[in-house]
Amino acid sequence: MPNNILTTDEEIRDLLNKVRTIAVLGMKPETHAGQPAFYVPKYMADAGYEVIPVPVYYPEVTSILGRKVFRDLNDIQQEIDLVDIFRRSQDIAKHTDEILRKMPKAVWFQLGIRNDEVAETLALAGIKVVQDMCLMVEHRALIR
Repeated sequence: MPNNILTTDEEIRDLLNKVRTIAVLGMKPETHAGQPAFYVPKYMADAGYEVIPVPVYYPEVTSILGRKVFRDLNDIQQEIDLVDIFRRSQDIAKHTDEILRKMPKAVWFQLGIRNDEVAETLALAGIKVVQDMCLMVEHRALIR
């Protein structure tokens, strides 16, 4: 199996240096500004990344951070470098097919989120995976 499960600072730094476009699955709107599912993607947008909101709830919300909201990764026309996931560990599996159809270069399970089965499935498909780490914390530590 190709080692697409990233764990070292070197692997993660290399990934972050190649990422430009981040789709955020489970992103929350401005009304939840104090929650990581809003302020982590906002931090990444402020750091110069293109952030694409893909909220799971909030059907009335049509834009977050001034960006158009998508309801499915496959509705996004452009290529995605990274899917940043804010979903409970047990809820990730229901997004596996959607992620595999879109084939991003990498998937990031936020801090506290881990699903080894889904991670292995994605890794075997050629997608790089980071589990149980905060994208903002790692970016601050490794890139800035």
